[in-house]
Amino acid sequence: MDFAMLIGVGLLTGVTTVLFGFGGGFVAVPVVVWTDAALGADAMRVATATSALVMVLNAGFATAVTPRRVLLSLRGSGMLLLLLAAGASAGALATRLAPAALAHWAFVAYVALTIIDLVLRPGFLRPSNHAAAAPGAPRPLPPALGAPIGAVAAFLGVGGSVMTVPAMRRAGHPMSVATALANPLTLAIALPATAVSLYVAAVPAATHAQVRLVGLIDVRAASALLLGALPVIAVLRRRPPRIPDRVHAWAYVGLLLMVTVAMLDLV
Repeated sequence: MDFAMLIGVGLLTGVTTVLFGFGGGFVAVPVVVWTDAALGADAMRVATATSALVMVLNAGFATAVTPRRVLLSLRGSGMLLLLLAAGASAGALATRLAPAALAHWAFVAYVALTIIDLVLRPGFLRPSNHAAAAPGAPRPLPPALGAPIGAVAAFLGVGGSVMTVPAMRRAGHPMSVATALANPLTLAIALPATAVSLYVAAVPAATHAQVRLVGLIDVRAASALLLGALPVIAVLRRRPPRIPDRVHAWAYVGLLLMVTVAMLDLV
């Protein structure tokens, strides 16, 4: 039953990968924490590691089928990608050393603060005064943001889209482009985070709980999530739904709120 439920959640992660650039992290983390609850405090560590692997494949596939004209918006972002990867390596190591409860509450706090920021500060749900006064071509993301975004994203297992999508939207991109560009940025974060997770020894509680881990990754959960997600990504990238930009932005905030509530229920 859990496997069938995970496939169903995988369908949802496919939708969020295409529509919101999440790569599956925000949806996968609460679900894997619930599925592997028998691991106790270590369930969050396993969830962030499993989420990273799911994001590598989801975001990689979504990037591969994204139109080249959209991806050209990241031209000249090589340093940003390198710093995202460097920060992700540090964040993935940190989550293995930090108390498990810290990652759980940091996840909840960060998403909650992000929701407040998106609703109250201009630039995401409504135009900022600066953007209205000086319209023009979208601005590139500063490379200096790469390391902190990568570190926080890998520590929480979320892929970075919760930071990159608002940043790119405030830089002048519509939601459809900002969410599409979040996938290659997520890939730069998830690849090193997954490598670290595969290298780290499995948690001792896994044997008693009968959870099969490779490193810190729950292979069974990751397989089910990907089985549901990849076909959805293929279909939606070929025939993307047309969503009004303002509705798209509000839906992004609504999904963040749902994930926050889900994580609070798992406390």
